[in-house]
Amino acid sequence: MSSPSSPWLNRTVVGAGLTSFLADVGYELATALLPSFLLALGLPFGAAAQVMGAIEAAAEFLSNAAKLLVGWWSDRIGRRKALVVFGYALTGSAFTLCAAAASWPPVLAAKCLAWLGKGIRGPLRNAIITDAVDPAHRGKAFGFHRAGDTFGAVLGPAIAAAVLYGLPAAGGEPARGYRLAFLFTLVPGLGAAAAFALLVRERRFTPKPGLRLQASVAALPRGYARFLVGIGLFGLGDFAHTVLILAATHALPAAVPADTAAAAGVLLYAWRNLVQALAAYPAGWLGDRIGRRRTLAIGYVTGAVAMAGFGLLAGFAPGSFAGWVALFALAGAYTAVQESLEPAIMPDLVPGKEMHGTAYGVLAVVNGLGDVGASLAVGFLFMTLGPAVGLGYAAALMTAGAAWMAVAVRDG
Repeated sequence: MSSPSSPWLNRTVVGAGLTSFLADVGYELATALLPSFLLALGLPFGAAAQVMGAIEAAAEFLSNAAKLLVGWWSDRIGRRKALVVFGYALTGSAFTLCAAAASWPPVLAAKCLAWLGKGIRGPLRNAIITDAVDPAHRGKAFGFHRAGDTFGAVLGPAIAAAVLYGLPAAGGEPARGYRLAFLFTLVPGLGAAAAFALLVRERRFTPKPGLRLQASVAALPRGYARFLVGIGLFGLGDFAHTVLILAATHALPAAVPADTAAAAGVLLYAWRNLVQALAAYPAGWLGDRIGRRRTLAIGYVTGAVAMAGFGLLAGFAPGSFAGWVALFALAGAYTAVQESLEPAIMPDLVPGKEMHGTAYGVLAVVNGLGDVGASLAVGFLFMTLGPAVGLGYAAALMTAGAAWMAVAVRDG
């Protein structure tokens, strides 16, 4: 760990931020295109929403298995960096499969491989960042990292929107522009792996070759288990926001020309990511200042309000472009709080870096299982009962998670 006088904005934090920026340019570009790509492949809106939910759920399931296993394995071997580099390389190359897709199964395969790479790298990267900064500055360090991550998530969808906007003029096969964009994701994706390999320094620790997975998980403190319950409840309502792109694309022809609705939906997603990027560092700073758990609970409440607002908008004023803009901004704000502070709180509750790989793996699994349940449930409700019902379900679960985090969890 760094000394008390060392700056928190060190080479490792900056390198991790640059890596995540490049990675997000690639996979957020692809992610933003997937809903419209499914429509371009011939799926109707309802089927596309259900398939999108199933793809997100399958990818999260595979990612979850990797998160826990690699976290525990890194604690056994005392090294993390090489696995992180491999994970970034896998995610960076996976979406090129979509360039040859004629139906949705290759899209499923690409998303699963990309999220397997995310599962391999995520907990270990967070553990490396934790080791690189002093405890008092973890919120700021993770906030800076999330800001770099999310600025990439702004540029990627902005490129995707430009692709979609140019499609009507391009002529020829409707999916041709998508395929070229999927091939382009290889450039920033592999650049991310190279940046992490060259810039990030790992602080190695004593290997524990006899460490058993079950024993390692069982040794985590009870206070951390209570924290995970709140994350799980919130996560059951926190579905993948690509479904919001579909909802906006479906509703916006009432407010914008029909041939630009898909591009407008992706631009709304880019706007959401921009707000997230701008809010990430302030969220981490506020957590360091007034308490990370309290700030996270406020973020959870913000998420519930956002989803309730989306439900009302979808049900009563779907053509209100200003309403979509405001609510996508609110979605970006709550996500900034969530993603900056959840990983920053873990070391407060689990002392000893020799368990941090496993602890981050368990945190990622709980988050991911919530994403699986939320994506399946909201996708199904979108298709059968409509967007308003699916979004109301999400708001209810998020409210439960916020209440648990405020009442049942204690600061470390």
